[in-house]
Amino acid sequence: MTEPAEERFRIPVPLPAGTVEVSAVHGAAVGAEPDDGAPLVAIAHGAGAGMDHPFLTGFSAALRATGLQTLRFTFPYLEAGRRMPGPAAHAILTWRAVVSAARERGSGSVFACGKSYGGRMASMAAAEQDGLDVAGLVYLGYPLHPPGRPDKPRIAHLPAVPQPQLFLVGTNDPFVQPLSQLEEAVASCRDARIVWVDGGGHSFEVKGRKRPADEVGAGLAAPVAAFVDERQGDA
Repeated sequence: MTEPAEERFRIPVPLPAGTVEVSAVHGAAVGAEPDDGAPLVAIAHGAGAGMDHPFLTGFSAALRATGLQTLRFTFPYLEAGRRMPGPAAHAILTWRAVVSAARERGSGSVFACGKSYGGRMASMAAAEQDGLDVAGLVYLGYPLHPPGRPDKPRIAHLPAVPQPQLFLVGTNDPFVQPLSQLEEAVASCRDARIVWVDGGGHSFEVKGRKRPADEVGAGLAAPVAAFVDERQGDA
């Protein structure tokens, strides 16, 4: 069966300085009919790479092969050609606009998923009073703290996230050393779990085992699909 082509479109994001449009790519589940109620996973990129990085395209394709829809998108700072992330408030507003666009794409549950920075921004949106209208959140390499700075944790908001949270983390990721610090943070959450990738770094690369980035990303789809299948009725 031929995999359906992805659809590229634009999402308007109302920022304080005025509405901007960001790029997005929607992919239907392989073999699915339009609006068949399949859950949709909205996917944000990390701080240093865009939505079309092979890691995310491989991950998205593997999710679609499991029967899920995907929606990758770009944050405003990268859309404008800047390399450094803009204010967190802009990323949070972007997440809200993306979830709204995702709900217009079908009737199934929506999940938020982000690589590193993108996932952390989703968690911040979900922890706010207005929340984020998703059934669950998935973090691909949550940046618990800057490398080498466990004294600067980014965890205070996590217990306020009401939805189930899935942390996919490499055991050699410098953003989560010591590992016990992440375990304690996750234990403080309402409903959260960790899936450890043995030997994985921040991009899930494993020392001594060279694999293309798209293959690495695709390898993370199975636990995410299982999480979605378990939680899709929570929205």
